[in-house]
Amino acid sequence: MEKIVIATRESRLALWQAEHVKALLEQRLGATVELLGMTTRGDQILDRSLSKVGGKGLFVKELETALEEDRAQLAVHSLKDVPMDLPEGFALVAILEREDPRDAFVSNQFASLDELPQGALVGTSSLRRVVQLKNLRPDLRIEPLRGNLDTRLRKLDEGGYDAIVLAAAGLKRLGLGQRIRSCFALDQMIPCAGQGALGLEVRADAAALTQALGTLTDQPTWLATQAERAVSRSLGGSCSMPLAAHARWVDGQLQLEVALGHPEHPERPLLKARVQGQPTDEAAARALGLQAAEALRTQGAEDYLRCA
Repeated sequence: MEKIVIATRESRLALWQAEHVKALLEQRLGATVELLGMTTRGDQILDRSLSKVGGKGLFVKELETALEEDRAQLAVHSLKDVPMDLPEGFALVAILEREDPRDAFVSNQFASLDELPQGALVGTSSLRRVVQLKNLRPDLRIEPLRGNLDTRLRKLDEGGYDAIVLAAAGLKRLGLGQRIRSCFALDQMIPCAGQGALGLEVRADAAALTQALGTLTDQPTWLATQAERAVSRSLGGSCSMPLAAHARWVDGQLQLEVALGHPEHPERPLLKARVQGQPTDEAAARALGLQAAEALRTQGAEDYLRCA
Protein backbone atom coordinates (compact mmCIF):
# COMPACT_ATOMS: atom_id res chain seq x y z
CA MET A 1 0.00 0.00 0.00
CA GLU A 2 1.04 3.62 -0.50
CA LYS A 3 1.91 5.74 2.52
CA ILE A 4 -0.98 6.41 4.92
CA VAL A 5 -1.02 9.58 7.01
CA ILE A 6 -3.15 9.39 10.17
CA ALA A 7 -4.70 12.64 11.44
CA THR A 8 -4.89 12.65 15.22
CA ARG A 9 -5.39 14.98 18.13
CA GLU A 10 -2.22 15.67 20.08
CA SER A 11 -3.33 14.64 23.56
CA ARG A 12 -1.36 11.77 25.06
CA LEU A 13 -4.36 9.43 24.80
CA ALA A 14 -5.17 10.38 21.20
CA LEU A 15 -1.53 9.82 20.21
CA TRP A 16 -1.55 6.41 21.92
CA GLN A 17 -4.65 5.49 19.92
CA ALA A 18 -3.11 6.67 16.66
CA GLU A 19 0.13 4.78 17.38
CA HIS A 20 -1.94 1.67 18.13
CA VAL A 21 -3.67 1.90 14.74
CA LYS A 22 -0.35 2.68 13.05
CA ALA A 23 1.13 -0.55 14.43
CA LEU A 24 -1.89 -2.54 13.22
CA LEU A 25 -1.62 -1.08 9.72
CA GLU A 26 2.09 -1.83 9.55
CA GLN A 27 1.76 -5.37 10.91
CA ARG A 28 -1.40 -6.52 9.12
CA LEU A 29 -1.31 -4.50 5.89
CA GLY A 30 2.39 -3.84 5.47
CA ALA A 31 1.65 -0.13 5.12
CA THR A 32 4.00 2.80 5.62
CA VAL A 33 2.31 5.06 8.16
CA GLU A 34 2.95 8.56 9.50
CA LEU A 35 1.06 10.65 12.07
CA LEU A 36 -0.21 14.20 11.60
CA GLY A 37 -0.79 15.73 15.04
CA MET A 38 -3.46 18.44 15.27
CA THR A 39 -5.13 20.61 17.89
CA THR A 40 -8.91 20.71 17.59
CA ARG A 41 -11.43 23.28 18.77
CA GLY A 42 -12.56 20.79 21.41
CA ASP A 43 -9.02 20.81 22.82
CA GLN A 44 -8.82 24.60 22.81
CA ILE A 45 -12.12 25.48 24.51
CA LEU A 46 -11.79 24.36 28.12
CA ASP A 47 -13.78 26.98 30.02
CA ARG A 48 -17.22 25.84 28.84
CA SER A 49 -19.01 22.51 28.62
CA LEU A 50 -19.11 20.79 25.24
CA SER A 51 -22.90 20.95 25.22
CA LYS A 52 -22.66 24.77 25.14
CA VAL A 53 -20.02 25.18 22.43
CA GLY A 54 -20.95 22.71 19.73
CA GLY A 55 -20.70 19.19 21.10
CA LYS A 56 -18.20 16.40 20.64
CA GLY A 57 -17.97 17.09 16.92
CA LEU A 58 -15.48 19.81 17.88
CA PHE A 59 -12.95 17.03 18.39
CA VAL A 60 -13.18 15.75 14.81
CA LYS A 61 -13.79 18.70 12.45
CA GLU A 62 -10.12 19.67 11.98
CA LEU A 63 -9.22 16.05 11.36
CA GLU A 64 -11.90 15.84 8.66
CA THR A 65 -10.51 18.99 7.06
CA ALA A 66 -7.12 17.26 6.83
CA LEU A 67 -8.80 14.31 5.09
CA GLU A 68 -10.68 16.60 2.72
CA GLU A 69 -7.45 18.39 1.75
CA ASP A 70 -5.60 15.05 1.40
CA ARG A 71 -3.04 16.03 4.04
CA ALA A 72 -4.12 12.79 5.72
CA GLN A 73 -5.96 9.68 4.53
CA LEU A 74 -7.24 8.35 7.85
CA ALA A 75 -8.51 9.82 11.14
CA VAL A 76 -8.53 7.84 14.37
CA HIS A 77 -11.21 8.75 16.92
CA SER A 78 -12.51 7.64 20.26
CA LEU A 79 -15.84 6.40 18.90
CA LYS A 80 -17.76 8.15 21.67
CA ASP A 81 -16.56 11.48 20.22
CA VAL A 82 -17.79 10.77 16.69
CA PRO A 83 -21.11 12.45 15.76
CA MET A 84 -23.90 10.03 14.92
CA ASP A 85 -24.16 11.39 11.38
CA LEU A 86 -20.95 12.28 9.57
CA PRO A 87 -20.73 15.17 7.08
CA GLU A 88 -21.26 14.27 3.45
CA GLY A 89 -18.12 12.86 1.89
CA PHE A 90 -16.85 11.01 4.96
CA ALA A 91 -17.35 7.45 6.21
CA LEU A 92 -16.72 5.47 9.38
CA VAL A 93 -15.23 2.32 7.89
CA ALA A 94 -13.84 0.29 10.80
CA ILE A 95 -14.34 -0.12 14.54
CA LEU A 96 -11.67 -1.92 16.54
CA GLU A 97 -12.19 -4.35 19.40
CA ARG A 98 -13.47 -2.50 22.45
CA GLU A 99 -11.42 -1.88 25.59
CA ASP A 100 -13.11 -1.83 29.02
CA PRO A 101 -16.28 0.26 28.41
CA ARG A 102 -16.96 1.06 32.07
CA ASP A 103 -16.70 4.35 33.90
CA ALA A 104 -14.00 4.51 36.57
CA PHE A 105 -14.21 6.07 40.02
CA VAL A 106 -10.93 7.91 40.72
CA SER A 107 -10.10 9.39 44.11
CA ASN A 108 -7.09 9.88 46.34
CA GLN A 109 -9.09 9.47 49.53
CA PHE A 110 -12.06 7.23 48.89
CA ALA A 111 -12.33 3.74 47.41
CA SER A 112 -15.82 3.94 45.93
CA LEU A 113 -18.85 6.13 45.39
CA ASP A 114 -20.45 4.67 48.51
CA GLU A 115 -17.51 5.83 50.66
CA LEU A 116 -17.87 9.48 49.67
CA PRO A 117 -19.15 11.64 52.56
CA GLN A 118 -22.39 13.60 52.29
CA GLY A 119 -22.06 16.55 49.96
CA ALA A 120 -18.73 15.42 48.49
CA LEU A 121 -17.49 17.21 45.36
CA VAL A 122 -17.26 15.07 42.21
CA GLY A 123 -15.83 16.28 38.91
CA THR A 124 -17.27 15.45 35.48
CA SER A 125 -18.47 17.44 32.49
CA SER A 126 -20.55 14.61 31.07
CA LEU A 127 -24.30 15.18 31.46
CA ARG A 128 -24.74 11.42 31.12
CA ARG A 129 -22.56 10.88 34.19
CA VAL A 130 -24.17 13.75 36.08
CA VAL A 131 -27.71 12.36 35.86
CA GLN A 132 -26.62 8.85 36.80
CA LEU A 133 -24.52 10.09 39.73
CA LYS A 134 -27.43 12.20 40.95
CA ASN A 135 -29.72 9.18 40.80
CA LEU A 136 -27.20 7.11 42.77
CA ARG A 137 -26.25 9.86 45.26
CA PRO A 138 -28.57 12.90 45.22
CA ASP A 139 -26.48 14.56 47.95
CA LEU A 140 -23.33 14.92 45.86
CA ARG A 141 -22.08 18.24 44.51
CA ILE A 142 -21.02 17.83 40.89
CA GLU A 143 -18.82 20.40 39.18
CA PRO A 144 -17.51 20.62 35.58
CA LEU A 145 -14.16 19.01 34.73
CA ARG A 146 -12.71 19.65 31.26
CA GLY A 147 -9.29 19.01 29.74
CA ASN A 148 -7.38 15.96 28.62
CA LEU A 149 -6.94 12.97 30.88
CA ASP A 150 -3.68 14.16 32.46
CA THR A 151 -5.18 17.58 33.16
CA ARG A 152 -8.19 16.05 34.90
CA LEU A 153 -5.99 13.86 37.09
CA ARG A 154 -3.83 16.87 37.98
CA LYS A 155 -6.89 18.86 39.06
CA LEU A 156 -7.88 15.96 41.32
CA ASP A 157 -4.36 15.70 42.75
CA GLU A 158 -4.32 19.44 43.47
CA GLY A 159 -7.33 18.95 45.75
CA GLY A 160 -9.97 20.41 43.50
CA TYR A 161 -12.31 17.43 43.88
CA ASP A 162 -13.02 14.58 46.27
CA ALA A 163 -13.36 12.26 43.28
CA ILE A 164 -13.66 12.33 39.50
CA VAL A 165 -15.23 9.96 36.99
CA LEU A 166 -13.29 8.96 33.87
CA ALA A 167 -13.52 6.31 31.17
CA ALA A 168 -11.65 3.21 32.32
CA ALA A 169 -10.42 2.56 28.78
CA GLY A 170 -8.35 5.73 28.60
CA LEU A 171 -6.68 5.11 31.94
CA LYS A 172 -5.83 1.54 31.01
CA ARG A 173 -4.49 2.46 27.58
CA LEU A 174 -2.06 4.94 29.13
CA GLY A 175 -0.89 2.53 31.82
CA LEU A 176 -2.75 4.43 34.54
CA GLY A 177 -4.99 1.60 35.65
CA GLN A 178 -3.63 1.94 39.19
CA ARG A 179 -5.48 5.28 39.48
CA ILE A 180 -8.81 3.43 39.28
CA ARG A 181 -10.17 2.86 42.77
CA SER A 182 -13.24 1.03 41.47
CA CYS A 183 -15.29 0.65 38.31
CA PHE A 184 -19.00 1.24 38.15
CA ALA A 185 -21.07 -1.80 37.23
CA LEU A 186 -22.46 -1.54 33.70
CA ASP A 187 -26.04 -1.44 34.99
CA GLN A 188 -25.13 1.11 37.68
CA MET A 189 -23.46 3.68 35.42
CA ILE A 190 -24.39 2.85 31.83
CA PRO A 191 -21.66 4.02 29.40
CA CYS A 192 -22.26 6.29 26.43
CA ALA A 193 -22.55 4.94 22.90
CA GLY A 194 -19.18 3.74 21.62
CA GLN A 195 -17.28 4.15 24.89
CA GLY A 196 -14.03 2.19 24.87
CA ALA A 197 -13.97 1.62 21.09
CA LEU A 198 -11.85 3.27 18.39
CA GLY A 199 -13.36 4.33 15.06
CA LEU A 200 -11.52 4.84 11.77
CA GLU A 201 -12.79 7.57 9.42
CA VAL A 202 -11.81 8.15 5.79
CA ARG A 203 -13.10 10.06 2.79
CA ALA A 204 -16.09 8.28 1.31
CA ASP A 205 -14.36 8.06 -2.09
CA ALA A 206 -11.33 6.18 -0.70
CA ALA A 207 -12.53 2.78 -1.94
CA ALA A 208 -9.26 0.82 -1.73
CA LEU A 209 -8.42 2.16 1.74
CA THR A 210 -11.96 1.46 2.93
CA GLN A 211 -11.67 -2.17 1.86
CA ALA A 212 -8.27 -2.56 3.52
CA LEU A 213 -9.33 -0.97 6.80
CA GLY A 214 -12.45 -3.10 6.94
CA THR A 215 -10.25 -6.09 7.73
CA LEU A 216 -9.39 -4.47 11.07
CA THR A 217 -13.02 -4.34 12.24
CA ASP A 218 -14.03 -6.42 15.24
CA GLN A 219 -17.49 -7.64 14.23
CA PRO A 220 -18.99 -8.07 17.73
CA THR A 221 -17.88 -4.52 18.63
CA TRP A 222 -19.13 -3.19 15.29
CA LEU A 223 -22.62 -4.63 15.81
CA ALA A 224 -22.79 -3.56 19.46
CA THR A 225 -21.77 0.02 18.74
CA GLN A 226 -24.10 0.26 15.73
CA ALA A 227 -26.98 -0.60 18.07
CA GLU A 228 -25.80 1.97 20.63
CA ARG A 229 -25.33 4.74 18.09
CA ALA A 230 -28.74 4.04 16.56
CA VAL A 231 -30.39 4.88 19.90
CA SER A 232 -28.70 8.27 20.01
CA ARG A 233 -29.36 8.95 16.33
CA SER A 234 -33.06 8.15 16.75
CA LEU A 235 -33.43 10.45 19.74
CA GLY A 236 -31.39 13.26 18.17
CA GLY A 237 -28.41 12.56 20.39
CA SER A 238 -25.99 15.35 21.26
CA CYS A 239 -23.85 16.49 24.18
CA SER A 240 -26.87 18.33 25.57
CA MET A 241 -28.75 15.05 25.95
CA PRO A 242 -27.84 12.91 28.99
CA LEU A 243 -28.25 9.61 27.18
CA ALA A 244 -26.52 6.32 27.99
CA ALA A 245 -26.49 3.31 25.66
CA HIS A 246 -24.39 0.19 26.00
CA ALA A 247 -24.68 -3.19 24.28
CA ARG A 248 -22.86 -6.37 25.28
CA TRP A 249 -22.93 -9.94 24.07
CA VAL A 250 -24.30 -12.47 26.57
CA ASP A 251 -24.76 -16.12 25.52
CA GLY A 252 -25.06 -15.20 21.85
CA GLN A 253 -27.56 -12.41 22.50
CA LEU A 254 -26.81 -8.72 22.17
CA GLN A 255 -28.24 -7.02 25.26
CA LEU A 256 -28.73 -3.28 24.85
CA GLU A 257 -29.31 -1.18 27.97
CA VAL A 258 -30.23 2.49 27.72
CA ALA A 259 -30.99 5.34 30.10
CA LEU A 260 -32.10 8.93 29.62
CA GLY A 261 -31.95 11.67 32.24
CA HIS A 262 -33.46 15.14 32.35
CA PRO A 263 -30.95 17.71 31.04
CA GLU A 264 -32.12 20.55 33.29
CA HIS A 265 -33.19 18.61 36.36
CA PRO A 266 -30.66 15.78 36.87
CA GLU A 267 -32.42 14.70 40.05
CA ARG A 268 -35.46 13.59 38.00
CA PRO A 269 -35.82 9.80 37.66
CA LEU A 270 -33.92 8.09 34.86
CA LEU A 271 -35.90 6.54 32.04
CA LYS A 272 -34.46 3.07 31.43
CA ALA A 273 -34.99 0.22 29.00
CA ARG A 274 -33.31 -3.04 28.02
CA VAL A 275 -33.82 -4.94 24.78
CA GLN A 276 -32.00 -7.88 23.24
CA GLY A 277 -31.67 -9.74 19.99
CA GLN A 278 -29.31 -11.66 17.72
CA PRO A 279 -28.29 -9.18 15.01
CA THR A 280 -26.02 -10.54 12.30
CA ASP A 281 -25.66 -7.38 10.25
CA GLU A 282 -25.63 -3.61 10.63
CA ALA A 283 -29.30 -3.17 9.73
CA ALA A 284 -30.44 -5.62 12.42
CA ALA A 285 -28.17 -3.99 15.01
CA ARG A 286 -29.58 -0.57 14.20
CA ALA A 287 -33.10 -1.96 14.42
CA LEU A 288 -32.33 -3.10 17.97
CA GLY A 289 -31.25 0.44 18.78
CA LEU A 290 -34.48 1.84 17.35
CA GLN A 291 -36.42 -0.60 19.51
CA ALA A 292 -34.64 0.68 22.61
CA ALA A 293 -35.28 4.30 21.63
CA GLU A 294 -38.97 3.56 21.18
CA ALA A 295 -39.07 1.94 24.63
CA LEU A 296 -37.76 5.21 26.10
CA ARG A 297 -40.36 7.20 24.18
CA THR A 298 -43.16 5.12 25.67
CA GLN A 299 -41.88 6.18 29.11
CA GLY A 300 -42.01 9.88 28.28
CA ALA A 301 -38.66 10.55 26.65
CA GLU A 302 -40.10 13.35 24.51
CA ASP A 303 -40.73 15.46 27.63
CA TYR A 304 -37.08 15.10 28.59
CA LEU A 305 -35.84 15.71 25.05
CA ARG A 306 -37.68 19.03 24.70
CA CYS A 307 -35.28 20.50 27.26
CA ALA A 308 -32.09 19.20 25.59
